[in-house]
Amino acid sequence: MAKLIGIDLGTTNSCVAFLENGRATVIPSAEGGRTTPSVVAFTKDGERIVGQAAKRQAVTNAQRTFSSVKREMGSDKIYTVDGKKFRPQELSAMILQKLRSDAEAYIGEKVTDAVITVPAYFTDAQRQATKDAGTIAGLNVLRIINEPTAAALAYGFDKMVSRKIMVFDLGGGTFDVSILEIGSDMIEVLATAGNNHLGGDDFDQCVVGYLLDAFRREHGMDLSKDAVAMQRLNEAAEKAKIELSTSRETTVNLPFLAMKGASPMHLEVSLTRARFDELTAHLVSATRGPVQQAMDDAGLQPKDIDRVLLVGGSTRIPAVQDAVRKMMDREPSRDINPDECVAMGACLQGGVLTGTVNSLLLIDVTPLSLGIETVGDVFAQIIPRNTPLPCHHSQVFTTAAHFQTSVEINVLQGERGSASGNKSLGKFRLEGIRRALRGIPQIEVTFSIDTNGIVQVSAKDLGTGRSQEITISGSGNMSREEIDRAMREAEIYAEQDRQNREAAEKHSRSWGKRDAGAAKEEAGKFSEDDDGAMDV
Repeated sequence: MAKLIGIDLGTTNSCVAFLENGRATVIPSAEGGRTTPSVVAFTKDGERIVGQAAKRQAVTNAQRTFSSVKREMGSDKIYTVDGKKFRPQELSAMILQKLRSDAEAYIGEKVTDAVITVPAYFTDAQRQATKDAGTIAGLNVLRIINEPTAAALAYGFDKMVSRKIMVFDLGGGTFDVSILEIGSDMIEVLATAGNNHLGGDDFDQCVVGYLLDAFRREHGMDLSKDAVAMQRLNEAAEKAKIELSTSRETTVNLPFLAMKGASPMHLEVSLTRARFDELTAHLVSATRGPVQQAMDDAGLQPKDIDRVLLVGGSTRIPAVQDAVRKMMDREPSRDINPDECVAMGACLQGGVLTGTVNSLLLIDVTPLSLGIETVGDVFAQIIPRNTPLPCHHSQVFTTAAHFQTSVEINVLQGERGSASGNKSLGKFRLEGIRRALRGIPQIEVTFSIDTNGIVQVSAKDLGTGRSQEITISGSGNMSREEIDRAMREAEIYAEQDRQNREAAEKHSRSWGKRDAGAAKEEAGKFSEDDDGAMDV
């Protein structure tokens, strides 16, 4: 029987886990890391590389290296390389394919089924795009679940005692906060809120801006249009952010960052934690609104929360921890690994679905309200946010004009009272309505949301029985034909990836046989390689 894996498809890093002897186990990458950088690159020879190798060569290949793709899931953004166009889900599929390949090599069995996590505040289009990415990667996606829910599952799996917890999930590109109740055999999401464009990347950009200003003041040059320099600044900013989580001060030293005439320009600047906190204070403050919203929706006060879990690498930032401490009037828990718990929870959910894990019920919610546009730019809400999944709600509407024979159903997601203030998920038309004065025809609109959070909408004229339905797929999602094409290309690359992995393993084995003196000498040579293309 093929193994099932749980995948945390992250903005900055991704992680994969499987059930081993009834417990969630993180699968190391082929390079030996516990997580895999969510980076895809194409070499000048057309070779595709993913993960740590792609991240290492980003400085020398900046325009052909793509990261933080998760932020564009469900959008119509196109990435172009050598005239070939890729959508975000296609690049994400390459990351998933790498994770699947590493899992198969580690487990020694074929992997076909997966549970993939998404931010709790992902829209329907973003969820569908994530599922499409899994399909392209050759995975049967059994379930799409929310990241905070997966983290709570990893935390509560062997602690099934009644308690209310908050999961504060600040990752590389997204922020979620969820309130959950854990019972003896059930985990129920009470409320969720978040921001799909708030994460570690934004903290990095604050540091990049600081470094750009420092270089401009010293050398009178603007590096913002220099792709190679910007890549080096981005990497230095991320490193500085990480160092400031444990140190009070760090130094950014980037020699030969640019040329001014025939003279090389260097950057050396100190950054204190206090200054970093000033630069990013608005980002930390932006977490307060979603926390308050989730607490209000759950009808709870900080004193009602038994435990606050920090999830996502960006929660290691001291200012973030301080903010959580002040908001919730308690010390946040560090019972789980913030980088690995989401993937572990995903594979546990897979165990529930396949019967490997028994006596556990997981009840998730829809993060945003759903409804349709009615006359006068009004948003008619049909399913309110934080409704438990799966759900099925109906509401009866009528025509706005005399003798109207058709209506257009504009499906919306959001919290604004005006239709134009919310996101349109899709439109469809119901034809053949019985001719009558306005207000007489009865049109029943039904929303169904499955356990993956994916929406189906139908409209039925109760007078004639005519009906029409749509499974929502946003404009940025792919057709069945496009998915099939991408799957065929992924199979072609799978063989190339296998050969690359075998070559890397062979190199690793041969390296291990070298004597210590030769290894030390060669490592010294590699350390002088400015482009970072080798790793020893």
